[in-house]
Amino acid sequence: MVLSDRQRLDWLRLIRCEGIGPRTFRSLTNRFGGAGAALDALPDLARQAGRGIRLCPLAEAEQEMEALRRLGGRFIALGELEYPLPLQAIDSAPPLIAVLGETAALQQPGVALVGSRNASTAGLKFTGRLALGIGEAGFVIVSGLARGIDTAAHEASLPTGTIAVLAGGLDRLYPPQNAPLAERIRAQGALVSEMPLGWAPRGRDFPRRNRIVSGLSLATVVVEAARRSGSLITARFANEQGRLVFAVPGSPLDPRAEGGNHLIREGATLCAEAGHVVEALQPLLGREGRDLFGAVPAMREPEPSFSSREPLWDELDLPGVPGAPAHHAGGDSFLLAPAAAMPAPEPAGPIDGHLLGLLSLTPVSLDDLVRSSGYSAREVGRALVEMELSGQVQRHAGGGLTRRPA
Repeated sequence: MVLSDRQRLDWLRLIRCEGIGPRTFRSLTNRFGGAGAALDALPDLARQAGRGIRLCPLAEAEQEMEALRRLGGRFIALGELEYPLPLQAIDSAPPLIAVLGETAALQQPGVALVGSRNASTAGLKFTGRLALGIGEAGFVIVSGLARGIDTAAHEASLPTGTIAVLAGGLDRLYPPQNAPLAERIRAQGALVSEMPLGWAPRGRDFPRRNRIVSGLSLATVVVEAARRSGSLITARFANEQGRLVFAVPGSPLDPRAEGGNHLIREGATLCAEAGHVVEALQPLLGREGRDLFGAVPAMREPEPSFSSREPLWDELDLPGVPGAPAHHAGGDSFLLAPAAAMPAPEPAGPIDGHLLGLLSLTPVSLDDLVRSSGYSAREVGRALVEMELSGQVQRHAGGGLTRRPA
């Protein structure tokens, strides 16, 4: 399928209308034969439902399309050749995705690497090793451009290919500190968003993003995650989408390992090296996309697979149109935390608090700690002396540093 310019504009207008999400979009286009006819029918449908509706004006859609073009990006529609087939196969596939960078990255088989924003140095180092190994095996690394594990995954996979999925518009990066990284991803991979330009991400925009992260990927790997973590939302979406879920084990004494350890207990595959993921996915690489995901038509009426709790979209309750997908509340073995609020920027605390956050029960070298912290070796060394004296940090034979368990 290839949309004309007018059809693409109609698609953009329809998905930007108040109360229209992926499911109502597909229901309306199936029912009326296209986005243009659905736009004409919407006011009457809204009146039948007893409420008004704000339609996206033509000028507003044209302005967004032109702004994306000036930014160097483009919209790709569900069903078009460049739209990623794994993402097309999920129930709540976005009708349009805005893409900046190399669209070829969207055609490579993907693996999602996700985890804690407040990651340990050991977790960051292991993530880099995983991303490099999986990338060199022919997979593009997918993540959410957040601090911590996401950042380490993108950084390590820049040479082999990486995709960053944003919770806001392509011009509203979160966190802002990752803007330089986003530029490098754009040059060597792709930035993807379903949200309008200028959209600042809100709390439930992050679970929306997470379903795209897992939807673009054949497998999702959780590196470090607390028991109530957005990374577990991504793992749950991956499981519902029929994708493989891996988790990196960690010390039971480290709260950042609770989520991953729980996933393993509930049936996720243990991941201790890149080879564990590559070996599981390698047999899939030679198969055709339709063998992997089934014959997925461009516009289909999916079976509901979500509960009615915590809707991800405020979709209109229209006559003859199914309700919106929601945050899944149960039904399989994986734990899903409630939708996380938008993470607050990391406060600039004292150096010892920052170092303590980077340490875990896995020994790391002083050099690795210095690189992760961003402080000078002299500042880190001085702080470590104080922390050792106070009993917060333990130095092991060979120079490895760990955080003392509480």
